[in-house]
Amino acid sequence: MATEALMIYVSTFVCIFSIAALVRYINKVWWKPLQIQSVLRSQGVKGPSYKFLHGNVKEMDSMKKKMNSSPMELSHRIFPRVLPHTYQWTRLYGKNFVLWKGSIPEFTVTEPDLIKEIMNNKDGTYPKPELPSHVKNLFGDGMAVTNGTKWVKLRKLANHAFNGNSLRIMIPAMITSIETMLKRWEEHEGKDIEVFQEFKVLTSETISRTAFGSSYLEGQKIFNMLTKMVMIIGRNPNGNKLPGIIKIFRTTDDTESDKHTEELRKCIIELVKKREEEARRGQAGFYGDDFLGQLMKLYHESDKAKQITLDDLIDECKTFYIAGQETTSCALTWMIFLLAINTDWQEKVREEVLEQFDRKVPSPEGIARLKTMNMTIHESLRLYPPVPVTSREVQRGTRLGKLIVPANMDIFIPVLALHSDPQIWGDDVHQFRPERFEGGVAKASNDNASAFLPFGLGPRSCVGMNFAVSEIKIALAMILQRYRFTLSPSYLHSPVAVIGMCPQYGLQIMLQRL
Repeated sequence: MATEALMIYVSTFVCIFSIAALVRYINKVWWKPLQIQSVLRSQGVKGPSYKFLHGNVKEMDSMKKKMNSSPMELSHRIFPRVLPHTYQWTRLYGKNFVLWKGSIPEFTVTEPDLIKEIMNNKDGTYPKPELPSHVKNLFGDGMAVTNGTKWVKLRKLANHAFNGNSLRIMIPAMITSIETMLKRWEEHEGKDIEVFQEFKVLTSETISRTAFGSSYLEGQKIFNMLTKMVMIIGRNPNGNKLPGIIKIFRTTDDTESDKHTEELRKCIIELVKKREEEARRGQAGFYGDDFLGQLMKLYHESDKAKQITLDDLIDECKTFYIAGQETTSCALTWMIFLLAINTDWQEKVREEVLEQFDRKVPSPEGIARLKTMNMTIHESLRLYPPVPVTSREVQRGTRLGKLIVPANMDIFIPVLALHSDPQIWGDDVHQFRPERFEGGVAKASNDNASAFLPFGLGPRSCVGMNFAVSEIKIALAMILQRYRFTLSPSYLHSPVAVIGMCPQYGLQIMLQRL
């Protein structure tokens, strides 16, 4: 009898626990989404209807797959191709709408005033969201994604590592890397050359030299692993959003991403050990003035409040490697593309460069005076922003403009949508017109500077912006001093967004030596 009673008790407990778990699950994947959808619709925020478990992910993936299946015409009207779901649903539901990634609501915002409110927020109302596991493997918990006091500490470090004086010290290394690239280009004079891969090598070597004190060859293993991890993200743009599934089943991509993450960790630890050994042989406690050296000082800091862990150091190395390489190579690629098809502007920028430097190596002072180049870079960043989207999170219910936004929502900010809006930039929004920036960024649009976001806005704007722009300017100047270039007939216009926005099939140009 006692055994039977115990079995009845256990069975009853298991049954009650199972029912409770099922109720919680149904609440998460059905009742809660419908409730949030109802609250937003009552305020005029519409969007595609929530579908059980997968939300709108299948529709989004289908649209993107269709767009990426073939090249587009040679046009700068790229918003429908790069972000097809955003393009279609803003036209259907309005400038702001809600979609569903699994059971997670994602509030898409394209109104400049609301975006400005979100990105200028300083009280933590809109932190960076939790990344999907395959993306988090790439960035870890580095400054680009972390929040709170840890972000403040790391941001202060990065501000110091990339301030004006530090940047000036980095320029000779940039020039050395560019000269190495141009030496390779001599073999391609009069022939096609695929410059997107060339710029990936260039920016990888530059970030290796300037931030980590190593050459491209030393950093090649890191570069190759990061490239493979970016490819995995490209195959899984929305991750696995099915609740309760991702924690049980692992895909081949998950396993491959974890493998590269571990290998990447080992490579960075080798860099750390090498720097520690150099410090032991030289001045005790001195780890160098580059970015890795700054991280090493904090890693060995005796004050626990200032100290960072080895994991922090590794994540920051990954973040700055990918940020310094991926986005800058994309921006430089589109800049060359636009000058290759707008040869009148290519000549204008070249005349300015030759007038300023003749055939000499560009100087920091001279680079700052290149007004025509600056206008051209701004217009390139508008038409082809290297990071076409950014995101935030609402952890607690809040008021945004006139809206009451429920808790536990992601916020999706499609930078490309703002840069492609004719109400902001005029009817010539899809034309390459650098002269629109002649009076500066604030006078280029109908919405001042809040609609121009190639490097973000507010306290979390890109800390490496000046580093990236300096590298782009120096590379452009040195290329224009040596070559004229035109678009190759073999080029296929296919912009795609992975980490940065890049040409799906590369960028082929024809070089003509001056």
